[in-house]
Amino acid sequence: MRFQAEINVMPLKALLDPQGKAVTNTLHNIGYVTVENVRIGKHISLEIEAQDENEAAQKINDVCNKVLINPIMEGFEYEIKEIK
Repeated sequence: MRFQAEINVMPLKALLDPQGKAVTNTLHNIGYVTVENVRIGKHISLEIEAQDENEAAQKINDVCNKVLINPIMEGFEYEIKEIK
């Protein structure tokens, strides 16, 4: 079976997000003063072969933890859909 995963990687909430802070400041400077707490992350889309959704989830967790994120600074969440 083939699955598609949509993965969102974000800085941990306990850590400062300098990119998000810079965007927040820029937005305030151009008049969007009600915008707060901007956080900048990354979105990754991938396809993976697995026997079932549970195996796909295991593989995606491994890929995220070993390659796509820095676990000291980032967390992730994802959605899996079977490709038909």
